[in-house]
Amino acid sequence: MPKPDRKMFIAMAGNIGCGKTTAAKAISQTYGFELFDEPVVDNRFLKDYYADLTRWSFTLQLEFLIKRTQHHELIATVDKSCIQDRTLIEDPEVFAKYLHGLGHMNDKELDLYFDYFNRLNRDLKQPDKVVCLTVPDVDVLLRRIRQRGRAEEQGIDEDFLRGLNAYYSTFPKVCQRKYKLDVLTFDVSAVDIRSGDGRQRFLAAVDKFLSR
Repeated sequence: MPKPDRKMFIAMAGNIGCGKTTAAKAISQTYGFELFDEPVVDNRFLKDYYADLTRWSFTLQLEFLIKRTQHHELIATVDKSCIQDRTLIEDPEVFAKYLHGLGHMNDKELDLYFDYFNRLNRDLKQPDKVVCLTVPDVDVLLRRIRQRGRAEEQGIDEDFLRGLNAYYSTFPKVCQRKYKLDVLTFDVSAVDIRSGDGRQRFLAAVDKFLSR
C-alpha cells in the first residue's frame, strides 16, 4: 500500500487484550511508520498495580502520563509518519475515571491527575487519526490476555474488563466531540488481524481511513 503523502500521526486505542500492539505493528510494517510501543514492559509500577490497585492506581496513571507525553514530544521531532500504541487520552477518559469510580483513586487524586494531564497535554500535538479496536465480548478479551501470558495480567477478571468496555463504548464519541479527532472503529471480535484475510480486511479499512 502506498505511504501517505504527508507526515501523519496515528494512535491506536482499545481495551486490554484487543490487539492494539498487533494492529500497530501491522500498520508500521505496511506503511513504514515509526512505531511507538505502549510503555508496559519497562513500567516500574505495573506489577505492584495489579497486586494492589488502590495503593498504586494514581502512581501508575502518572507513570503512563509521563511516558505517553514523552512519546508525543518525540513524535513531533520525527520526520516520518508515526503510529502510537494506545492514545494519551485513554488514561484520563477511560482508566483514571474508571479506577476512581471503583474507589481505587480518591477525589483528590483524580483532581490532581487531571491537573497534571491538562498541563502536560496543553501544548502537545494530538494524533491526526485514531484507530479504535472494539471487542464487545469480554470472554474474547480474557482469552487473548491469557494466551499472551503476561504474568502481571493474569489476575484480570471479566468484571474489570466489562467495566472498561463500558467506557470504551463511548470513547470514540469522546475523541470526536471533546478532542476533535477523526476516529476509525473496527470490531476485531471475530477477526484475526495477525495474518491472512483478517489482516487484509483490517489494513483495507485503515487504508480507506487514512486516505479520507
